[in-house]
Amino acid sequence: MRDTHAVLLTMTTTRQPATDLGFLLHKHPEKAQSFAVAAGTAHVFYPTAREDECTAALLLDIDPVELVRGRHDRAFTLNQYVNDRPYAAGSMMAVALSSVFKTAMNGIAKSHQELADTAIPLAVHLPALPSRGGPDLVTALFEPLGWQVDATAVPLDPEFPDWGDSPYLDVRLTGTHRVSEALRHLYVLLPVLDNAKHYWVTEEEVGKLLRAGEGWLADHPRRELISQRYLKHRKAYVRFALSRLAEADESDEEQLDNALDEPVVAEEPDRSVPLAVQRRGSVVAVLKAAGARRVLDLGCGGGALLRDLIKEPSFTEIVGVDVSARALEVAARRFERTPERVRSRLTLRQSALTYVDKSLAGYDAAVLMEVIEHVDEPRLPALEYSVFGAARPGTVVVTTPNVEYNVRFPTLPVGRMRHSDHRFEWTRAQFRTWADGVAQRYGYTVRYLPVGQEDPEVGPPTQLAVFEVSR
Repeated sequence: MRDTHAVLLTMTTTRQPATDLGFLLHKHPEKAQSFAVAAGTAHVFYPTAREDECTAALLLDIDPVELVRGRHDRAFTLNQYVNDRPYAAGSMMAVALSSVFKTAMNGIAKSHQELADTAIPLAVHLPALPSRGGPDLVTALFEPLGWQVDATAVPLDPEFPDWGDSPYLDVRLTGTHRVSEALRHLYVLLPVLDNAKHYWVTEEEVGKLLRAGEGWLADHPRRELISQRYLKHRKAYVRFALSRLAEADESDEEQLDNALDEPVVAEEPDRSVPLAVQRRGSVVAVLKAAGARRVLDLGCGGGALLRDLIKEPSFTEIVGVDVSARALEVAARRFERTPERVRSRLTLRQSALTYVDKSLAGYDAAVLMEVIEHVDEPRLPALEYSVFGAARPGTVVVTTPNVEYNVRFPTLPVGRMRHSDHRFEWTRAQFRTWADGVAQRYGYTVRYLPVGQEDPEVGPPTQLAVFEVSR
């Protein structure tokens, strides 16, 4: 019989009824379930399942012999057999999280979707967390994400205190987050703290990092360190990940050059201005040409477009709207140092675009920049009605990827969409069919503009539609 070793992680909520945590994790509180994972067996059970408090536990039972047999990285010799992986919550726990709670990590809970989209009080406990950087690094990684951190060093042996502390920490994280956010934070940051993955890192890991880091990694003050450690210091992958994060955040390229010795690799080698910058510039130009003064940024995310809008004095009232409380927090931080007289023109509001919000009516213009492709197609009619029917701004600007252009991205695998959360990506004909139909149904005219360098065969990378109320 082989010895096995266990690693534990628990997640607790007091949001009542607390047992709804089972719906969010897709694991029933009254059942103990086991799942085969690469390193052994993962067990999910609930030590506490009451209306006022519910705790889900993930116990990773690791087979160290199978771990050695299954290695892809043969760089170790004796360390293959003598290491801390069967005991500490590092990259193996991260892989188990993504395997066992994949649907929860994607934020999907069909019967309780509103709850899945809501931040709830959570407490995470990791009794044996390796941290190559000590308690200070745990704090530096989790505090910017809104977690309160309590990290205590674990003694080598409680009976022999003179031996000192081990390199492992007993860590408790408390905060108010969506469950999907919490899982994605852990998925990325556990191997970062460990600073050693148990498997070979390939280009696929870049996509995993960007997907799991969506909405928080681009604004994280330690994103360079996170990228470097997550990708095992593979410079080419790190450069590409940072360039994509920079595009999402419009960070200064000089800052990225200082972070690494080699130049940043752009999404397209021959494009001097990032597509995200061109897109925002096109949207602002359309709004100014329309004479808009009161503007809605619907699905504003972390506020990249809001930052461009607030620079234009002609926009006297700007409202950023998003369903994600976390995204709005990130957006708010962008303007903490903005003078009050400028910041007073901006309001941030939490609202779901597929539901009518009467407070959004009466504005001159609304922007749906890279939003519609994140909505399930059956839900698009609800979004159309709430924006074009109920809110009914004078001008609506919509941008979305042109899927025909995807073949021009050298790093995008054939058949893959540009983002893991995209529900669809349309051809130019499909986008026009949709936009023409919306215009006809709600009394708008519509015209189309290219964004980015237009390719003679596949068109522009981004397609833009300008809707204007018919006079």
